[in-house]
Amino acid sequence: MTKKERVAKLRELLDKAYPDVKCSLDFETPVEMLVAVQLSAQCTDARVNIVTKELFKKYKTAEDFASADINELQEYIRSAGFYKNKSKNIIACCQRLVEVYDGKVPDTMEDLLTLAGTGRKTANLILGDLYGKPAVVVDTHCMRLSRRIGLTKEEEPQKIEMDLKKIVPPDYQLRMCHQFVYHGRAVCTARSPKCDVCPIYEVCKRVGVEPKH
Repeated sequence: MTKKERVAKLRELLDKAYPDVKCSLDFETPVEMLVAVQLSAQCTDARVNIVTKELFKKYKTAEDFASADINELQEYIRSAGFYKNKSKNIIACCQRLVEVYDGKVPDTMEDLLTLAGTGRKTANLILGDLYGKPAVVVDTHCMRLSRRIGLTKEEEPQKIEMDLKKIVPPDYQLRMCHQFVYHGRAVCTARSPKCDVCPIYEVCKRVGVEPKH
């Protein structure tokens, strides 16, 4: 089975197992999404959603974040971890949004990477979920599952992204990454994957092609 054939079968199985997937962060505007994704670094989405529930009542626009008092912002996001660095990045990021992009979140990888606190993972999530563009979001789940399944042997996120872009159809890239998150949390966990109940067992290179049951 070639990697493209593996992806085609994987798509069929994951679509059946996780038909309705989406970004698990809560947001209503592009700026809110950008801030939420930055807060999610080294933090669970569930915790971020608790933090942003109050945060987004206080700060609603890029202008609001750009002019925020850093100490006050830190108090709002303290429980998301790394709050000093995150608050600094959020303010700098939104200042650039205001100064260069008229307060709007840009829609190209090149522009997004000029924003403080924004790497390729964040940029791809923005491009995919906000603007409907092909995007491979290489988070910890994507890294783990793509290697276990046999879609890549790379360990660096950007190299994994490039490998997946070669074999995953553009219209499936983002959905697959979201499905990896769901599957990684529920079944294909880091330490004790539940292979005996895995819906994609037959295409997983880690365990072979014959189910245990």
